[in-house]
Amino acid sequence: MSDQIWQPQDNGRINLVDNVIGLEIMEVVEQAAIASARWMGKGEKNTADQVAVEAMRKRMNEIHMRGRIVIGEGERDEAPMLYIGEEVGICTREDAANFCVPEQLLEVDIAVDPCEGTNLVAYGQNGSMAVLAISEKGGLFAAPDFYMRKLAAPAAARNHVDLRKTPTQNLQIIADCLDRTIEELVVVVMDRPRHKELIAEIRQAGARVRLISDGDVSAAISCAFAGSNIHALMGIGAAPEGVISAAAMRCLGGHFQGQLVYDPEVVKTGLIGESREGNLARLKEMGIDEPDRIYNAEELASGQTVLFAACGITPGTLMEGVRFFHNGARTQSLVISSQSKTARFIDTIHMFDTPKSLQLR
Repeated sequence: MSDQIWQPQDNGRINLVDNVIGLEIMEVVEQAAIASARWMGKGEKNTADQVAVEAMRKRMNEIHMRGRIVIGEGERDEAPMLYIGEEVGICTREDAANFCVPEQLLEVDIAVDPCEGTNLVAYGQNGSMAVLAISEKGGLFAAPDFYMRKLAAPAAARNHVDLRKTPTQNLQIIADCLDRTIEELVVVVMDRPRHKELIAEIRQAGARVRLISDGDVSAAISCAFAGSNIHALMGIGAAPEGVISAAAMRCLGGHFQGQLVYDPEVVKTGLIGESREGNLARLKEMGIDEPDRIYNAEELASGQTVLFAACGITPGTLMEGVRFFHNGARTQSLVISSQSKTARFIDTIHMFDTPKSLQLR
């Protein structure tokens, strides 16, 4: 395995050799998942999130890079670790000159959600995972902590479905692209009051609805995999998670679109900012001059090279959750690369001490 992680290209851009960095970020999400899984079913979502953050940050700081968190746990005064703007990696240390050569410095932007679906972990429900996306500097959209209208669909429907169309129109397009009837489609929607009309329209069109309480990143990615029995994600969810979903869907060739939602009346609850006008002003301060713009996956994850990694905390559609045994644990992870055009499912046994036995299945 090569020790070189990044290679400067003739055009001056940095290109990722993912056989090494892919292993590194896989271990980052694995450690976060294991830490969080220890709190599965204990009803303490904040603790499950905190330990995942600490484990993810610790492992990330062992990677030979200078990373910048562009999507993380929030602003610095609200999040002591993995806050937006925090720098991570060996090359951020005070003695970095001893380890990092400026000409070979690896600078990356990172989007993280150490415990996507904290409630799912707290109450022992399916679908929680540790996730991150990574790209070269400037390669990920720094989404504000707002909400986002989302549309995810299989690769066959890419650039055919559109957020500007009605859900009924998009369902017919997906059905045609997959050579199915609408009645054979399953659409994932977050179980929220704001989606009452959306759910009614999907059902009226004939499709089946799978309601989820949390964790729409997994649902979005599942659309790209035949056999997941998920054919679309529709509705409004958190914008930062939308960027992470877009990074994965860009690598997989699936369809993803997102549009920021800045009106508190639309989401009804939980939106940062008390007024539509105040949120618009905040977006302008962040350099977002087109607040109603609809972004595609290539715009939300625009880097030349994009990597996505996830590890199941609790069992889900794509991955098993963490399974503990005496002195060890077993994890299942997914690493997706836009460079090598691969989606690797990785089954790993972690030996904390000398185990008495290793379970094969």
